[in-house]
Amino acid sequence: MTLHITEADVRAVLTMPLAVEAVEEISRKQATGEVIVHPRRRFELAAGGFFHYMAAADFSSGFVAMKQYTYVRGKLRFLVPLYEMATGDLVAMIEADYMGQLRTGAASGVATKYLARKNSRVAAIIGAGGQARTQLEAVAGVRKLESARAYGRDAAKREKFCAEMSERLGIPVHPCSSGAEAVRGADIVSTATTSAQPVVTGADLSPGVHINAIGANHAHKRELDDEAVASADIIVVDSVEQSRQEAGDLIIAFHGDEICWTGVKKLSEIVAGKASGRTSDTEVTLFKSNGIASWDLAVAMKVYARAREKNLGRELPLWSEGAKS
Repeated sequence: MTLHITEADVRAVLTMPLAVEAVEEISRKQATGEVIVHPRRRFELAAGGFFHYMAAADFSSGFVAMKQYTYVRGKLRFLVPLYEMATGDLVAMIEADYMGQLRTGAASGVATKYLARKNSRVAAIIGAGGQARTQLEAVAGVRKLESARAYGRDAAKREKFCAEMSERLGIPVHPCSSGAEAVRGADIVSTATTSAQPVVTGADLSPGVHINAIGANHAHKRELDDEAVASADIIVVDSVEQSRQEAGDLIIAFHGDEICWTGVKKLSEIVAGKASGRTSDTEVTLFKSNGIASWDLAVAMKVYARAREKNLGRELPLWSEGAKS
């Protein structure tokens, strides 16, 4: 029987620490070849909408999953089907909006754990939506932050975001009147916007800063200007193949120079110790995140196991014996 796991069920079992653990664990497996990832593909639909799909297989755990989602008229609908390799059974259909927010935040948490200075105390977040929340939560989970700053274009939304995150994280989160104000002097900078134009400039970045750029995932969109990318001593991505297709922050800043891609590292190899990350406190590190299916698979396996443990979800009689002709 296939287990239908709703958004409410996901929220009941998935926490940020669990998501960070899942992403870190599967990143190590990815580096050893135990996990295979197919990059995102998309169809453009009539009236300007999109259908996206991506997949990953974990041969050591015995599960394969696809994430598929639509973006039509400003509305997103995410679904993750989870299959068991040994039987070929579709064991779960998971509603994956919140799960996706947590896995993306968790990936930045893992990147921050391995790339940010150990003594990082001040974080900045550009954006004030749901993804900005999980970004800041993940960063706070891997570094002992003393404060954070936030900027979003909507002042009321920005104030509400800061109040909520101050209470959630137990540290002061200060609203800022500009992105530059938020970024200047910050040890960790995260961008989680829908902007097609830079929201962070290299002139505002401090020496030794770590950057998580997660918002732009189209070749013509970027959140960082040329100087911000050029200032990075170490550039890390989730997938080089996928980044070459849709990481506008890098594609635009590299200006078609293929040599620039040769120094780009993969997060999975840094987590597994196969590639070096930060080597000094003065280096600027950049994690450009596009989002890969192995992260969805990692958290889907955790969600499925815990939903079974807690008797959550609803059984769907797909391919049931009674349905046979």
